[in-house]
Amino acid sequence: MKRVSQLTALALCLASFSTFAADMASSVTLAQLQQQHGAVIDTRASAFYNGWPQTLSGTSGHEPAALNLSANWLKIMSDEQLADWAKQHNLAPASAIGLYGSDADNQAVKARLAKAGYQHVSTLGDALQNADRLQRLPHFEQLVYPEWLHQLMQGKKVAAAPAGDYKIIEAAWGAPKFYLLNHIPGAGYIDTNDVESEPLWNKVSDDKLKALLAKQGIRHDTTVILYGRDVYAAARVAQIMLYAGVKDVRLLDGGWKTWSDADLPVERGMPAKVTPANDFGTPIPGQPQLMVDMEQARGMLHRKDASLVSIRSWPEFTGETSGYSYIKPKGEIAGARWGHAGSDATHMEDFHNPDGTMRSADDIAAMWKEWNILPDQHVAFYCGTGWRASETFMYARAMGWKNVSVYDGGWYEWSSHPSNPITTGPLTPESTL
Repeated sequence: MKRVSQLTALALCLASFSTFAADMASSVTLAQLQQQHGAVIDTRASAFYNGWPQTLSGTSGHEPAALNLSANWLKIMSDEQLADWAKQHNLAPASAIGLYGSDADNQAVKARLAKAGYQHVSTLGDALQNADRLQRLPHFEQLVYPEWLHQLMQGKKVAAAPAGDYKIIEAAWGAPKFYLLNHIPGAGYIDTNDVESEPLWNKVSDDKLKALLAKQGIRHDTTVILYGRDVYAAARVAQIMLYAGVKDVRLLDGGWKTWSDADLPVERGMPAKVTPANDFGTPIPGQPQLMVDMEQARGMLHRKDASLVSIRSWPEFTGETSGYSYIKPKGEIAGARWGHAGSDATHMEDFHNPDGTMRSADDIAAMWKEWNILPDQHVAFYCGTGWRASETFMYARAMGWKNVSVYDGGWYEWSSHPSNPITTGPLTPESTL
């Protein structure tokens, strides 16, 4: 009986060693994977892929040309969505794939890929060990993630910490009905009606903007971290604050949903009373070049060194719908380039990961390049009234695009002037050159 037990133990030991050996054999280096023309997949959260270090002294960024398929997305990705993701990135079942991230995340992604027919999946053995080769968003710090914000609020040391005072603000249209039910502790609230006004929903005057910032206790050197139930509502306020001259404006990537999904603390009720700022500290606007008007937008059409970019759904861009109940004309600015958006005027799927965070910079840049929208151009984004355009502005800014702005008037203003050239019907990148 004792001998049988010893043999069983030996067999188990050998089995464990075999499993370990197999795992070791399935580990490849980046150079080996590149020789096989394989694909590298980062299984971590997008924040770390973008450049946030996982520890204060940790490495920053992702492996060259790595794709991001976060294990956190698997529970909300259908098989069809995973297949679409693979197709977009030219992955075939025969592709050699190297994963890196935590062991648990790698195993989860490997199992899901195996279910989809991918059998040549290994671990990238030298991942994140050569800091010089890692790539990151030039300004990853402008898109914060929930755990970083929570640690900042607790007074802990964090990477890319604000230089001085900071404020957390929720932005939404109208009264704070959802904010009252639950919001990030200590967050203030801004109604988008305070930064834009009818009839065209353009930004308010500089004087009104100055008064709003003073009321919120915001100076030019205050770090403002904005979030929204809708990311583009927060982005709209963020872009206008940057125009005003606030130096450090950040977005919670993915908005309120990411905070809620992380199961972090919330509070109810009205915002705490804010001590007004006596002076903004610099003249407003501090960065007027971040907004272009209708005449400037017209001057950007059909140029190689500039792109006027429509952030509207394809049905809006081709004139099937205006996208808005209060905007009657259908069509598009003749000569504008399509920058993608989403399924309709209230969605931005083309720019989002499955969890609502920003899609990879490589994916976005490739999307834009197809329509001759390039990082060395002067690029002005617009949509119907500025919200979707502001979200893409914030992404381009994080991506390091240096000369980006928003055409504030957008389709609403352009279409209200009969003399402005418009177009409808099927459009191609070549038609905008």
